Amino acid sequence: MVKTEMLAYTIRRILMLIPVLIGMSIITFAIVHAIPGDPAKTIAGEKATPEQLQEIRESLGLDKPAYIQYFHYLGDLLRGDLGTSLITKVPISEEIGPFLAATAELTAASMLIAVFFGVNLGILSAWRQNSWWDYSAMLIALIGVSMPVFWLGLMEQWFFAQELGWFPSNGRIDARMEFEGITHFYVIDSLLRGDYAALSDVLMHLILPAAALGTIPMAIIARMTRSSMLEVMRSDYIRTARAKGLSEFWVIYKHTLKNACIPVLTVVGLQLGLLLGGAVLTETIFSWPGVGRYIYDAINSRNYPVIQSGILVLATIFVVINLIVDLLYAWIDPRIQYGKE
Repeated sequence: MVKTEMLAYTIRRILMLIPVLIGMSIITFAIVHAIPGDPAKTIAGEKATPEQLQEIRESLGLDKPAYIQYFHYLGDLLRGDLGTSLITKVPISEEIGPFLAATAELTAASMLIAVFFGVNLGILSAWRQNSWWDYSAMLIALIGVSMPVFWLGLMEQWFFAQELGWFPSNGRIDARMEFEGITHFYVIDSLLRGDYAALSDVLMHLILPAAALGTIPMAIIARMTRSSMLEVMRSDYIRTARAKGLSEFWVIYKHTLKNACIPVLTVVGLQLGLLLGGAVLTETIFSWPGVGRYIYDAINSRNYPVIQSGILVLATIFVVINLIVDLLYAWIDPRIQYGKE
């Protein structure tokens, strides 16, 4: 019965994604076509004749009304065709994969840092409420959420890369190192090949951008963990667990944290989706070849298909992550029943 209710809820949520994604495609299409500039001139160059420009517009369908262009675009999407880059002439579905992998790898490392430090800072703050531990942890969270990512990234490059020389300042791997990707996830690829020199270099390149990108989520997770933990720690069953003589570590991490996870999981899911789409500043500062940088370059070159499809891919990932988070609620807290409204 429970599995049937979960399946019905999952199907309803998936069906609800359809109008959301259609709405996102309309908004993206409208915004992209409001960008000043002529993609035909970008392709042909400044010295192109009016006849050449018109020929390019006709070949790309840019001479047709906007609503017709949108329906053509939507029809291509329904066939699984994301379009072709106007600059490289390569299908976007083939071209975007390595960029998505780079962003996913950076986002995963950032969230690992954010969750590990954020959750433990929040636990420490709630456990030692109103102590200097609490004030110190919340001060760190306040500083973390207040620092702009671009400023933190530049400071990291100056101090850790330039002054101390501990980490490289840009890129995913040393350009002098011979490395051929398999999955385009460099950490996984270096492990699959047993190339530990490449693994070390990839991790060294990953640390600074991941730390910069993960600082704000870490602060938000820390504050949410503290608030949720304090609420759960006042519960009767926590007092009962302590009265039974359980160690404080066991009470905190086994009983309190598990029951405080729902709001924290929500924040983690939202931040994960935001990081996937909002890493463009970090990727630009650290010359990280991710999807944010890919879309940024497409905006500069008026590459409409790449902008539209790139944003739509990120939007799809975002809503899927939120769906997964919703489904995880029942696994963490069995009291949640999706079949009952």
